[in-house]
Amino acid sequence: MSRARLSPRRSAGTSALATGLLAAVTLAAAVAVAPGAAADADAQNVPPAGSSPVCAFYDGDGLTVFGDQGDRAFQVQCMLANRRYLPWDAVDGTFGLRTLDAVRRFQADHPPLLGTGLVDADTWAALWRGDVPVDGAVDGAA
Repeated sequence: MSRARLSPRRSAGTSALATGLLAAVTLAAAVAVAPGAAADADAQNVPPAGSSPVCAFYDGDGLTVFGDQGDRAFQVQCMLANRRYLPWDAVDGTFGLRTLDAVRRFQADHPPLLGTGLVDADTWAALWRGDVPVDGAVDGAA
């Protein structure tokens, strides 16, 4: 094959890639200037009112415990923050004391979970389902 025949295909592929990148940049710019998109000046990094950030760090149910770091810890923290058991400024990917306390409170509000602080398969299942607490309201993310 000659180079002349390959060039139009490369150009078309490059053009499609450039168009896709331009669309992504345009969308990102639109979101950045959308109402409510600005970061809250408050130190807790609270998401805009009415939003529910998507937690997409981990999608399993592996045992997650105090001291763990990484995607599973981020996932637990994000889900707890969405349910107001943990402030957003504590979502850092490290399962520390604040996360342990939040997990225990979540477990206490969701019988028959035991308040062990271990995120086992049953606790993951309750987090994934988004179970409503027994008392109907949660506000422990001080």
